[in-house]
Amino acid sequence: MKAYEMKKFGFDGLTVVDHPVPQPAADQVLVKMHAWSLNYRDLMTVTGSYNPRLKIPQVPLSDGAGEVVAVGQEVKRFKPGDRVANTFFERWTSGTQTDEHARTALGAGRDGVLAEYVALHQDGLVTIPEHLDYVEAATLPCAALTAWNAVVIQGKVKPGDSVLTLGTGGVSIFALQFALLCGARVIITSSSDEKLKRAAELGAHMMVNYRKVPEWGKHVRELNGRGVDLVVEVGGKGTFNQSVAALRRGGTLSLIGVLSREGEANIVPVLMNAIRVQGIFVGSREMFLSMTEAITLHRMRPVVDRVFRFEEFPEALKMMQKGGHFGKICIMA
Repeated sequence: MKAYEMKKFGFDGLTVVDHPVPQPAADQVLVKMHAWSLNYRDLMTVTGSYNPRLKIPQVPLSDGAGEVVAVGQEVKRFKPGDRVANTFFERWTSGTQTDEHARTALGAGRDGVLAEYVALHQDGLVTIPEHLDYVEAATLPCAALTAWNAVVIQGKVKPGDSVLTLGTGGVSIFALQFALLCGARVIITSSSDEKLKRAAELGAHMMVNYRKVPEWGKHVRELNGRGVDLVVEVGGKGTFNQSVAALRRGGTLSLIGVLSREGEANIVPVLMNAIRVQGIFVGSREMFLSMTEAITLHRMRPVVDRVFRFEEFPEALKMMQKGGHFGKICIMA
């Protein structure tokens, strides 16, 4: 079978190799992969900025979807023909994440899923909603579940709440969609008026171009009257202070991304306004299942910007590096 390996850091270190098709152990499921999606973590992993001490060669990517073709003798949850997506953490099934759970993350320490076939523990798979195709389903393991955890599980967003989401990448667009499902009022930021227009078409209530409004945190607070209940913070140090400024007293900041590493975070307003800062690192299988139930009930569809072919994986990474995408970048077998 074909698989990508990182032989060294950098795009020129990506090589398509031939591996034997894995044979599933007693508790494993063999999946023929049909589609994958990219996250910023994947770009950082390939370029070496995520973990410069990462042992290579390694198969990249954490997110994919495919068809079950064989199961081990102890597998009870799945059968050949089932359509599945993998989970980001192969063995985090429920409850609070432990160090052991964290070590089962795919694609940046353990081999990922950018291969024609993968064998995974049955705990590391979920059945995908019937109305989604494989490309759409491949967007769910990291970006969608991160947004679900931030908005629904930790954010506990309810009808009438206000949510601010930053930018128009995968996590942010999923956060917009999930917040709307919860009945929230959603504000979204971008440097592109065209992207803001597309966000409005998805249902965003207020749009802010942060290049035109540098003090966008204060502006959002004024737009909303008292500040928002939840900020889905994907920027990092460069946006943290503005995000805190947008929050109401006692609001929640779901800290997810590190896209911007410049700047200094001011923690004084966090203290003075009793802000709750909650780190979000994807989610468990139990969360994944609750998310797919909601997606199925509302017939929600992920937003996919562009789909590349398997052999175009380096070009897909370069598109992510340049930015400018709206929603998810995917790959199809």
